[in-house]
Amino acid sequence: MEQNEWKRQLRSQIAAEKRKHGREELCRWSSLALEKLEQFPLFASAQVVLLYYSLPDEVQTHAFVRKWSRLKKILLPVVVGDELQLRCYTDENHMATGAYRIEEPAGDAFLDYEAIGLAVVPGVSFDAKGGRLGRGKGYYDRLLPLLKGYKIGLCFSFQVSASVPSEAHDVKMDMVLTEKGFLSSENNVHDDSGSHLAV
Repeated sequence: MEQNEWKRQLRSQIAAEKRKHGREELCRWSSLALEKLEQFPLFASAQVVLLYYSLPDEVQTHAFVRKWSRLKKILLPVVVGDELQLRCYTDENHMATGAYRIEEPAGDAFLDYEAIGLAVVPGVSFDAKGGRLGRGKGYYDRLLPLLKGYKIGLCFSFQVSASVPSEAHDVKMDMVLTEKGFLSSENNVHDDSGSHLAV
């Protein structure tokens, strides 16, 4: 199958799956995934963390961003033209609605990419090898090569696919996290006890 058609079909398939789940269910799964992220040693040790301010159909990060901004420097992406600029989150009062109706922090750009110890990245779908399919605008495709720190793809377990379309320049995630745990091998995740769960 041609790459663009594969991407289109996979995005359509995941969108249909998302419509099967209500807000309450997605919020509960979000809490489970983020609890696992909090227990991840690299998250605990990172002083500068790139997160994202979630859309309604993504793992819900708003409360998580607020909580951890008191203890770490939390960065959020801001759409500026065709690029993602990173800015520090301070509080809800310094947010404004930006492109695609996403709340974005005001302030100056954060350019010290090497200081980012951990990047938590959204996506439409991920696979066991760390492959990521985005929404198609290419924003993260341009940002990710600039980041040297550890990268975690964050999604719901139904967004994990056997494989996603990838090209040579695509940056893979170091790990993928869902409400069931961290993806460790094809179609399997491991929870904190080390047991394996089917995705």
